[in-house]
Amino acid sequence: MSRSTKLFETYKLGPITLANRLVMAPLTRNRAVPGSFVPGPLAADYYAQRASAGLLITEASQVSQQGQGYQDTPGIYSKEQVAGWRKVTDKVHERGGKIFIQLWHVGRISHVDLQANGAAPVAPSAIRAKGKTFVNGGFADVSEPRALELSEIPGIIDDFKRATKNALEAGFDGVEIHGANGYLLEQFAKDGTNKRLDAYGGSIENRAKLMLEVSKAVVAEAGADRTGIRISPVTPANDISDSNPQALYDHIVDGLNALKLVYLHVVEGATGGPRDVAPFDYASLRKRFSGAYVANNGYDFDLATKVLAANAADLIAFGKPFISNPDLVERLKQGATLNDWDKNTFYGGGAKGYTDYPTLAAEPAE
Repeated sequence: MSRSTKLFETYKLGPITLANRLVMAPLTRNRAVPGSFVPGPLAADYYAQRASAGLLITEASQVSQQGQGYQDTPGIYSKEQVAGWRKVTDKVHERGGKIFIQLWHVGRISHVDLQANGAAPVAPSAIRAKGKTFVNGGFADVSEPRALELSEIPGIIDDFKRATKNALEAGFDGVEIHGANGYLLEQFAKDGTNKRLDAYGGSIENRAKLMLEVSKAVVAEAGADRTGIRISPVTPANDISDSNPQALYDHIVDGLNALKLVYLHVVEGATGGPRDVAPFDYASLRKRFSGAYVANNGYDFDLATKVLAANAADLIAFGKPFISNPDLVERLKQGATLNDWDKNTFYGGGAKGYTDYPTLAAEPAE
């Protein structure tokens, strides 16, 4: 029996038509080829297995070596990486899927062992995060960052621009800028991490500048109708905080709306944690933004159905359920039981816990 809800309706996202309103959220899996950071040989199978989602968003992919913060995450800055991603997009498109890549610079959430010549990671200000990263096969404290010089900021913007060009060359339907979860763009935006005294620090306008300048550069390359962004207004992820998130994000979203981005992907609450971690009016963002609103964090079938029915979102992003349920769309349609995920295989490894979760069709009948 198929359950009828807005979740399974098609949706027009800029120039592309999504088969349904389910989005596979970006999920870090740490399975790129060590050293070259090309998507691993199983990546094409992994994404193709999940191509029935209306839109797939890839795991975060660094725009430069400097942008990498974890072991074996894929990049989108070398020719080899572009060729590796091409295999992924081809396979997803063969299955009728649509796929965006998430563009990433981690800023201070990195480790000297991942940086060229063991350099310090970069940040808006030289404030070390209380937190860990995954490096050398285990978890380690993040390294002490250095503050970016004003003269280096155009280079960061160029890295995002080049990554966007590479993404289009690799056959992606669009790109998602990673402005969430305590990484570089959010480090600039929030006053807990940004203590700069120059044009990129101080006022909300100054702190929001880098996120908006990166968005503008990406739009110039991909077109606004193929550019989305992910934000997380109140997440404490990666030791991030702001004294006035509502005013900050109302300003940011006004700026993103002026650039006509195709979607706004919002982590509601604490990333992977409680949705009510801090008071915040997400409806204010939805009102300010004329593109699609993608709601994320802790959604299940019932909450997704309710939020879509209330017109409080256009698309719903599911994360961990997609790890263990390649056919999540079909399972939700039928009200079938979901496979449990295995936390031990989230990060790193091979096919186990990556491409070997069963689909309904593959399961023996009761």
